[in-house]
Amino acid sequence: MMAHSLNRRQSIWAMAGAVPFLASIGFLGIAFGTGALIAFAVAWPLFQIFGYAGSLRLSKGEIDHSLVKTQVVLHWMMLALLIAIVGRAL
Repeated sequence: MMAHSLNRRQSIWAMAGAVPFLASIGFLGIAFGTGALIAFAVAWPLFQIFGYAGSLRLSKGEIDHSLVKTQVVLHWMMLALLIAIVGRAL
């Protein structure tokens, strides 16, 4: 079976989805180290996993679908809100 490669647009959306996920995993480590916002730090990666899995299933694996794009934008907004909360606390 031959593997299909992603086109440029799909790879950009895949990378844009990976950045907030990796940030949430990093924040999970920081939260466990400091003891702050642990519930949010545990729930956010889980929301991303189930959100991306559900949207990819409904879009039949198409990364460039509007459902997947909505998930990516939603998690970028969550990242921006988290940065604003942490910036305000400092």
